[in-house]
Amino acid sequence: QVQLVESGGGSVQSGGSLRLSCAASKTTLCMGWFRQAPGKEREGVATIRYDGITSYADSVKGRFTISQDNAKNTLHLQMNSLKAEDTARYYCAADGALPCWYGRSDMDYWGKGTLVTISS
Repeated sequence: QVQLVESGGGSVQSGGSLRLSCAASKTTLCMGWFRQAPGKEREGVATIRYDGITSYADSVKGRFTISQDNAKNTLHLQMNSLKAEDTARYYCAADGALPCWYGRSDMDYWGKGTLVTISS
């Protein structure tokens, strides 16, 4: 079992920045961030492999950066140039198997999420 606890969500204006964190009971081969906006399906945002290889959804590429602090079992998502369409609940997820890319929907472990609201 892997426990995941997200933090760092909040409300900011369009163009602002937020940094999400996910405290994990242990790291796995693949970890990532997913989001679900009201009335929409959950979608992948970014993933990071055990070797540091990252994958980003086109909608966030160049604006968001995923990183991992293995010493602290912590996953981060730095979000810059935020837009109203980034408003969603953001979930941290982990899985012990590859492949590892933002298009995965079958991650084994999920946090409860943290809410991000962007006002225009």
